[in-house]
Amino acid sequence: MSTRNEKEINERRLAHDIRTALDASANALPDNVTDRLAAARRVALSRKKAQAAVAAPQLASAGMPTLSFDEDDSALHRAGSWLRRLGLVWTLVALAAGLAGIYHWQQQKRVDELADVDAAMLLDDLPPTAYADQGFHVFLKRGQ
Repeated sequence: MSTRNEKEINERRLAHDIRTALDASANALPDNVTDRLAAARRVALSRKKAQAAVAAPQLASAGMPTLSFDEDDSALHRAGSWLRRLGLVWTLVALAAGLAGIYHWQQQKRVDELADVDAAMLLDDLPPTAYADQGFHVFLKRGQ
């Protein structure tokens, strides 16, 4: 386990040394290289923002207009939104029905178990009051 910790420590030291060397050499770069790097960074950031802004898929084919799903007032968007909500409602209804069914099944199982115990007590030779007597429980424990 200690070799793993030593390896992590060595990796962190190496990363720190590399970062320090890069920072020191960045200060020594000519101004024209620094300006080009800054411009390239701005272009990369603008492209990344443009990619993040396009959240909805675009459908296009030859000779057909482009169909966009990000228009809030389109009939397709309203229908899709309504269907998603309906799907969510039906999922919640199915979940609630399943939970209610499980609860009912468990309650029925418990009632059946209690009925079996009651039937066994009533069919036994001992009177039901014998089961309520603490001395009877002690007698049963000693007898086993």
